[in-house]
Amino acid sequence: MVARRHRARGEAQRRRRLRGDVDPVRDEARPRVRRAPRVGGCDREGAAHRAARSGARTRAGGAAAPEADGGSTVKDLFSIEGKVALVTGGSRGIGLMIARGYAEHGARVYVSSRSADACAETAAELSKLGTCTALPADLSQHAEVKRLAGELAAREPALHILVNNAGANWGAPIEEYPDAAWDKVLALNVKAIFHLTVALLPQLAAAATPEDPARVINVGSIDGIQVPLLETYAYSASKAAVHHMTRVLAKKLASRDITVNAVAPGPFQSKMMAATLEKFGDSIAKTNPRKRIGAPEDMAGVAIYLASRAGAYVTGAVIPVDGGLSTTK
Repeated sequence: MVARRHRARGEAQRRRRLRGDVDPVRDEARPRVRRAPRVGGCDREGAAHRAARSGARTRAGGAAAPEADGGSTVKDLFSIEGKVALVTGGSRGIGLMIARGYAEHGARVYVSSRSADACAETAAELSKLGTCTALPADLSQHAEVKRLAGELAAREPALHILVNNAGANWGAPIEEYPDAAWDKVLALNVKAIFHLTVALLPQLAAAATPEDPARVINVGSIDGIQVPLLETYAYSASKAAVHHMTRVLAKKLASRDITVNAVAPGPFQSKMMAATLEKFGDSIAKTNPRKRIGAPEDMAGVAIYLASRAGAYVTGAVIPVDGGLSTTK
């Protein structure tokens, strides 16, 4: 009789569970854990609808829009494929390292430099890796800044990445340091960055979204962070100005979905650094915490990060790319 009652009770509980009724015995012994709802109360149907919509979205200029629900892969996070990039001073040195990295990874790259021949040669070289077009301009002249912006706008309705790299240096003993040095260096290293960024704001805004903003990447220097080895007074002052202007522009343009960051390279093999490295290359490498000079991949990697979805929430930053030379003292 007892066994029969237990079987009957178990059968009744089973029927209640099938109907969806509460089982007080089981509830007391093992409380149910409810899954927390997703932010925004999203259910499966809503998630599927969003996924279908996100698959159809594209950014202005043809670049694919990123996933908005955190479902991106590592490849997606660091992708710059289909983005349009302008790299000034892109025919040599740091600018060439960045332009090459962008072209290799699927961006549509425009390189600008003062020398039309050097610009064309670089574009031809990088076109073997991806898509690259030459747009020569002397950015020390304000009229040339406006012309470059106009030529790019005629070709591209949207600009995802602006790399302000064009720059000049001037070294001389302090008693002999001329006014011409200040005029030349500040005009190209500071004023041109500001004026070109402003001139291209419509194209940057056209590419920008809250999830994947347009990017302005200014090339500063560790000489704007620490006292330089050589007497390059205008250069070091100009790079410190670039770093602070980066922060000011970042605050101003954040509401337009445009981020502004700077990289501060240390010693890299470039034409501007050639004389310094020829004299002090071995000692510079030995005193560097990483015990080497920067490689092209080091600069390209940081530039790709800042231009990709992975760097979308970074703005107003000045990132030293120097093996720890300026950050570990």
